Amino acid sequence: MKLIIQIPCLNEEKTLPQVLRSIPRKIPGIDKIEILIIDDGSTDKTIKVARSLGVKHIIRHVRNRGLGVAFRHGAERALELGADILVNTDGDNQYPQERIKDLVRPIVQGKADIVVADRQTHKIEYFSPTKKALQRVGSRVVNIAAGTDLPDAPSGFRAYSRQALMELNLITTFSYTMETIIQAGNKRLAITSIQIDTNPKTRESRLFRSNWEHVRKSATAIIRAYIMYRPHMIFGTASLVLLVAGALPFARFLYFALIEHSGRGHLQSLIIGLVLLMAAFVALALNIIADLIRTNRTLIEQDLELNKRLLYDRKR
Repeated sequence: MKLIIQIPCLNEEKTLPQVLRSIPRKIPGIDKIEILIIDDGSTDKTIKVARSLGVKHIIRHVRNRGLGVAFRHGAERALELGADILVNTDGDNQYPQERIKDLVRPIVQGKADIVVADRQTHKIEYFSPTKKALQRVGSRVVNIAAGTDLPDAPSGFRAYSRQALMELNLITTFSYTMETIIQAGNKRLAITSIQIDTNPKTRESRLFRSNWEHVRKSATAIIRAYIMYRPHMIFGTASLVLLVAGALPFARFLYFALIEHSGRGHLQSLIIGLVLLMAAFVALALNIIADLIRTNRTLIEQDLELNKRLLYDRKR
């Protein structure tokens, strides 16, 4: 089996040598290990350092295009290089590279399609209480949307089987972590996790400027992915809630008009009820449209998977 270890980088000349030197050279069940650097618009000597340390596979973005794009380009190159397993790690040395052998083991044994490292965020000293709470909430929301049970869904230290890479299709530019889990969960891929201890902090995150920016961007990615695969949970629920809400004032108006014979003065109930019922109808229409789009997306993704197999399996 061939393992590609990809490292998205943005100005990592200081920490990249430590990351590369700590990557294991031999892993049980793996015949070949290769490193892939995705330079996402670095302005320092990241590429020069990588080449000096023997890295042969490098993707270079002239300007920063986002972690999601970097991951997608890396996954495509990994398939092109014939990877059976892809491991994603970071260039800031946050993750213990020696645990890569444990990360890929469930895939090598045929027990999982994706393995996500659990950083045990409650133990990370440099995470503020707010960030720890947001990580827990984020994981919970992703697990609900994906139907999974991962303790650390935002973790970027993870392994993907070739089959998973064939089936996943990313559209986000911010971060791939949430979207891939939601997609994989809804496609019934086998996902598991292992516990790790992170390395000491080397720098501040460059993915977002504040926790609230992270929340906003992550929430957008989660909602978009959720609507793609479970539109009925959004629009269907909204339609039902609006229908019930609209029926109550409408029933109130009918009660006074038919039972009490005093419909006058209660027109506001009729108006509010009709508005809510119309909103319920709109939500129901959106649910039908979104479900048709979901069906169409499923067919397109099946075609994309076939195209990937024709393109990349031919090069193996």
